[in-house]
Amino acid sequence: MTNRYEAMIRTDIPSSARTWNFWMGGKDFYEVDRVAGEASLKIDPDIATVAVQSRQFLIRVVRHLAAEVGIRQFLDIGTGLPTMQNTHEVAQTIAPQSKIVYIDNDPLALTQARAMLANSTSEGITAYFDCDFHEPERIVAEAGTVLDFTQPVAVMFMGVLGHARSYEDMLHIVRTVMDATPSGSYLALWDGTPDSQAYVTLCEEYTKTGGTPYFPRTQDAIRAAFDGFEFIEPGFGPITEWRNDAAGEYDPRSMSSYGGVARKP
Repeated sequence: MTNRYEAMIRTDIPSSARTWNFWMGGKDFYEVDRVAGEASLKIDPDIATVAVQSRQFLIRVVRHLAAEVGIRQFLDIGTGLPTMQNTHEVAQTIAPQSKIVYIDNDPLALTQARAMLANSTSEGITAYFDCDFHEPERIVAEAGTVLDFTQPVAVMFMGVLGHARSYEDMLHIVRTVMDATPSGSYLALWDGTPDSQAYVTLCEEYTKTGGTPYFPRTQDAIRAAFDGFEFIEPGFGPITEWRNDAAGEYDPRSMSSYGGVARKP
């Protein structure tokens, strides 16, 4: 399987997963990603901070859901490249029996996942599947071979739904997956907004490289993905302020990253 994915890796156009890894200070990227990443930093220097802070948001979310809410199943859709404190590491440190399913379709992410995303504990399960999130029914079917959809699941879309082909697709993806989960499940989601013109320009220029387009959507559009769910405190807002002891350190307008966590009634 590794050879098949390695053969699919494109090194002539940037990958959002690899470019994101570059912004986070990782090492899993190619020259084309570095060039795109550095060009983006010249347009919007805050993007590197967004990348790092988005991971901190994920860590806080998983820690809260595992430790305070008692969630033992996580479905992380659009995982990206493995990096510091991945979902399974955070969850299984708190609850060793936690089950985590990762979903992605980036060839390098899948290659790295096979090598790195192993259980942190003997009691837990960590699995990954090659799926495009535009096929949410398939995601549910694949995840259902590992997760028990009669028990609560935390579904996570961390900064990826801007890649949805349309706003309608975005809502369909979220609702299809969440419809498969029972009451007591949680939706954790954040995405980029057009609040910062520099960020909008960055996305426009990145699209010109041949990379997968990313469409910033308004705060109201992102918040609508949570319709019918019950926000947990502090509700919808900047990801840097979600249960963060260092809240207020960053300007939400320049970060342009909003989301939250909500419970399915």
